[in-house]
Amino acid sequence: MSITAAMVKELRERTGSGMMECKKALVEANGDMETAIENMRKAGLAKADKKSDRTAAEGVIGVQISDDAKKAVMVDVNCETDFVAKGDDFVNFVNDIANTLLNNDVADNEQLLAMTLSNGSSVDETRRGLIAKLGENITVRRFVKYDAQGGTACYLHGNKIGVIVELAKPDPELGKDLAMHVAASNPAYLNEDQVEPAAIEKEKEIFSAQALESGKPAEIVEKMISGRIKKFLGEITLVGQPFIKDDKMSVGQLLKSKDNSVIRFTRFEVGEGIEKKEENFAEEVMAQVRG
Repeated sequence: MSITAAMVKELRERTGSGMMECKKALVEANGDMETAIENMRKAGLAKADKKSDRTAAEGVIGVQISDDAKKAVMVDVNCETDFVAKGDDFVNFVNDIANTLLNNDVADNEQLLAMTLSNGSSVDETRRGLIAKLGENITVRRFVKYDAQGGTACYLHGNKIGVIVELAKPDPELGKDLAMHVAASNPAYLNEDQVEPAAIEKEKEIFSAQALESGKPAEIVEKMISGRIKKFLGEITLVGQPFIKDDKMSVGQLLKSKDNSVIRFTRFEVGEGIEKKEENFAEEVMAQVRG
């Protein structure tokens, strides 16, 4: 059967694949459009499986909030290069996941991957199709969804850092300020109550050893240790940190002045905790020359 330009064009529009790949698929399918699509889909899944062990430490954070600010979602989707992360195909995929997640009850990553997107395919099917098209490993690493009694607020910094904050009382302006603060200051905990006692004891040991070397009296040493612990807790807790817009007050003092409180917060940063492979292109070239 003769493969026409119109057939190739239709297959490209339906699959998003390149012209030569579409023509080859049509030839192999003897011009049967549906068979060509099915064969390309199978080939795409095979390609996706082959790339699954490649490190994906770049990507995009997607956030979405409901009109009433009662629900908010955030998702971290990774790829291998920043070039792919900036492309429309990848960004649209992330945004589609966030938008769909906002209106679906999903408990874990397995359910998220099975969720149907606006294109009629599941998240995982769409992900695998993008791997075949873009040539990189793509993973949906993590997500979080808030259903709040009070209000939520989100902040996205360049698609690389995302934050969701839940407040006891709705306050969009305060929520956005706090989300920006969390993005910039990266507190490890909300307040002192969340800090593990073992972590505090470890810091006390370190501070005690430093203070004892000063040779000061025991009561002074005790005050020094107490002051250092207070400073330590202020650095790692959200409510203890100086507010980024006015460092003369802590976040806790700001919240008190607004008669509000933070219930919880989540901060995602692309690539955090992922060990990236260090590339040495000069050595690779030399190895090829020697080989």
